[in-house]
Amino acid sequence: MKLFTYWRSQAAFRVRVAMRLKGLAMEKVSLDLLKGDQFAPDYQKLNPEGVVPTLIDGAGPPLVQSLAILEYLEEKYPEPPILPKDLRARAHARAIGQMMAMDAHPFMVPRVRKYLEQDLGLDEPTRMKWIGHWVDLASEAVEKTLVRDSRTGKFCVGEQVTVADLCLAAHLTSAKVLLGRDPSDYPNAGRIYATCMALDAFSSEHPLKQPDAPAHPTH
Repeated sequence: MKLFTYWRSQAAFRVRVAMRLKGLAMEKVSLDLLKGDQFAPDYQKLNPEGVVPTLIDGAGPPLVQSLAILEYLEEKYPEPPILPKDLRARAHARAIGQMMAMDAHPFMVPRVRKYLEQDLGLDEPTRMKWIGHWVDLASEAVEKTLVRDSRTGKFCVGEQVTVADLCLAAHLTSAKVLLGRDPSDYPNAGRIYATCMALDAFSSEHPLKQPDAPAHPTH
């Protein structure tokens, strides 16, 4: 399978980890989103939205949007599972993941930050304060959710990795790399994050370990 990715992309991080967990081989194709590689005509044919990841699996149409790709991988390659068996637990895992992947992540992607800078004229400190506001709200909401729910265990939902953990790891990694946030500020989320990052599937796909990651990342 061929995966179009970008070192700092939360969405691509989620998919890379899932593929590692499921033992799926991937050929990574790195795009530099800051340089505009995603707008190249050949890539636009694969993903008209001009975002990552895009997954090519066989001769069928390209797969886009990380959460949809995770569902595809779960259905086609069900072992090991990344969704619980219980129906309500599955919905809970999806909900936790979406709190970060859908409600927070969009505020910090390159195209939004570029709009804030070039179209709204916000300076760097103001932009980072704005991004940090939404990222922190999501982290706090997830922490409260984990605290109150009896299904919280070694991971977000029980004792096995689920999509919730994939999203949590990506979210808190971005918060740390981009904003300098400390995952341990959130006792439950931080504990689960540390547990995830101790696993090779997570640690080996850390953004800073990607071949296209800069030696000295900046905002």
